[in-house]
Amino acid sequence: MAPAPNPGPSAATLVAGLAAIGLWRLSAVAAPHMAALAILLHTESDFGGRMAFALAWGILNFLFIALLRRPALSGALSLTLVVLLVLLSRLKHDVAQMTANFVDLMVIDRDTAAYLFTIFPNLRWSVVGASLVILPLMYALWWLDPFRIRRLPATAGLLACLASLTGYSVVWPDEAWRGYYDDGYLSKFARSGVTAVSDFVNYGFMESEAVTAERLKVPLVDSCHVAGRRPHIIMIHDESSFDIRQAAGVKVPPGYGSHFKSFDGRERKFMAESSGGASWMAEYNVLAGLSSRSFGRFSYFVTRIASGRVERGLPLALRRCGYNTISLYPAYGAFMSARGFQTSTGIQHFYDARALGAKGIEPDSFFYDKALNLIAEQPAKTPLFAFVYLAANHFPWETKFRPDLLPSWRQLGNEPVVDEYLRRQAMSAGHYAAFVASLKKKFPAQPFLIVRYGDHQPEFSSNLLDPGLDEAKLARKFDTYDPRYFTTYYAIDAINFEPVKSSAVMDTIDAPYLPLVIQEAAGIPLDPSFEEQKNIMLRCKGVFYACKDGAEARRFNRLLIEAGFIKGL
Repeated sequence: MAPAPNPGPSAATLVAGLAAIGLWRLSAVAAPHMAALAILLHTESDFGGRMAFALAWGILNFLFIALLRRPALSGALSLTLVVLLVLLSRLKHDVAQMTANFVDLMVIDRDTAAYLFTIFPNLRWSVVGASLVILPLMYALWWLDPFRIRRLPATAGLLACLASLTGYSVVWPDEAWRGYYDDGYLSKFARSGVTAVSDFVNYGFMESEAVTAERLKVPLVDSCHVAGRRPHIIMIHDESSFDIRQAAGVKVPPGYGSHFKSFDGRERKFMAESSGGASWMAEYNVLAGLSSRSFGRFSYFVTRIASGRVERGLPLALRRCGYNTISLYPAYGAFMSARGFQTSTGIQHFYDARALGAKGIEPDSFFYDKALNLIAEQPAKTPLFAFVYLAANHFPWETKFRPDLLPSWRQLGNEPVVDEYLRRQAMSAGHYAAFVASLKKKFPAQPFLIVRYGDHQPEFSSNLLDPGLDEAKLARKFDTYDPRYFTTYYAIDAINFEPVKSSAVMDTIDAPYLPLVIQEAAGIPLDPSFEEQKNIMLRCKGVFYACKDGAEARRFNRLLIEAGFIKGL
């Protein structure tokens, strides 16, 4: 007779085997998954988000198992990454009103981390403390883990989860406006990876027309002939600054509005392309003279992408007219590829926080004093373009920044963050007035054109503009670029110089037009690319990217590509 089939291990045998392994070792395997389940239930609000979370969790676990073969350690490493993502995503939402997405991986570098620690000095000790806890725990899990899983099944599980997540994200893509919701951190991050790759494959980094019969003339090196004396041009990046009187019920100090007026007494509006954060979007606008919105979901990383690829902008146009060009930058030069981007647009001498000797966040007066010293070092008859990038009015506003610099300040009765914001604006206004006085005193015979702009509104402005608005409606307003959320200011001042009147110096302009406005006000002849952009500006009445549903911006990008000003995009 044939032997009876082997029935396999009995339930009693299985229980005895698990008991032999020990409760602590079994708990080490199960605990990360229980914690992940709790995070899923707490942060994901619908079935789609929970499915994407589960698939992303599977991808992480199977990836680490394929590398390490230990499920307990793999679960712990996966949980660590998920918790880190949730914390960073909530931090980004607090600052920029958007949660983290897959493309944010482009931000990770040493200078970005250094800047983050500068803004939040206590964060460094939190990281150290977490490391002291996590590293010994990981070693203990390595020792306690009783199981070993073969790499082939783990790889199969990884590919299955990845394929399922990809298919789900393609069939049911996440809406872009959901990025403004303060939830679904892991699911949105995972699904955005699929859509980002899809967008890149289909459209590349930057939108442009496929072909155009038009061509731009390449400007000749000696084609710039300026009538009269060329002024020194100083462009000031006024961090997070806007006229808070746009919101009803905010108490402001006496004389508050004067900071937003130009030499002619007029207040002008600057339509930024970000709100609550991402100063580098405005940096791209005012140096390249182009729209970050042309980069779609990659716009948050526009300076990194444009570095070495976009060789067109205000500094290059001014260098053609004999200007020296410098930039004073408040962070390290590698942050968002600022050094590479700015030099691509024509900045000859880039001074970052290290070169300037900055120690953390410095007041505006620090950068103005450095600018005065650098102006004094320039040849007397050579005009200078200086880009002065301020940072004192950067978040967070929960703590007082240098109260010693404005000891006479008294609270106005607004919310604490609003009063702190207004206090810093008052400091900025005072430091700017002192800077103008120093220019007049130190360079009494030299002409200056000074242009200031607010790069974006502060992150709390939406709560002031529309108090009590629910998250869904708020997200829609950001996604549709509601002007109330993106309006700041620009102002023109002059010393020993009369700004040239021009139809381009409009009361309201989109941010990419500011380089054109500056050249017109300074009396600088426009090169062919800026001549064409001026035609667009006049046709579209100060609107750039949104004009004709983006058609003008796409056509202009193609013209710059064909002329060789934009490469590899």
